[in-house]
Amino acid sequence: MIHSPDSALREALIDFVYREARLLDEKNFDAWHNLFAEDGLYWIPLVPNQQDGLNHVSLMYEDRLLLKLRIERLKEPRAFSQQPESRCQHVLQRPEVEAAEGEAGYRLRTPFFYAEARGDEQLIFTGVVRHHLVGENGAWRIREKRIDLLNCDAALPSVQLFM
Repeated sequence: MIHSPDSALREALIDFVYREARLLDEKNFDAWHNLFAEDGLYWIPLVPNQQDGLNHVSLMYEDRLLLKLRIERLKEPRAFSQQPESRCQHVLQRPEVEAAEGEAGYRLRTPFFYAEARGDEQLIFTGVVRHHLVGENGAWRIREKRIDLLNCDAALPSVQLFM
C-alpha cells in the first residue's frame, strides 16, 4: 500500500538527510557509516539514468564492508591521498519525499552542490541524491544512497571523501 507520510514523519525524513550531510562535512565517518542498513549501498552511477549498479560499471558501488574499508583508509595518518587532509561541504536543497512505500520505506530526492578541498585544489560537483530510507530497530537507515552527478559521464578527478 502506497501512502503519503504525515508532516511530522516527512520532517523527520528530511532532517535525516540534513543530518547525514552534516556528519560527512564534520568527518564523523563512523557515525555516518552507522546510518546504513545492513544491506545498505552507496552508489554513484557512471552514466545518466543507469538502471543497475551491479551489472554495469559505476563510479562507485559500495556495500557496508567497502565503505568501512574506505573509512579506515581515510583515518590512516600515513594515507598519502590525505596529505594535506581533504575537507568537504554539502549544500542541499530541501529534500522531497518522492515515494512512500509503507514497510519498504521512503524514497527522497535532494538536489545538491558538493565541494571538496585539499591543499590549493577544490573540486565542485552537482547533481541529485536519492535516498532509500527504511525503518530498522526504531531508527531510520539508508538502504541505498544513489548520487546522480550532473556530469557523471565526464572524465572526473578522484574524489577522496563521500558525497
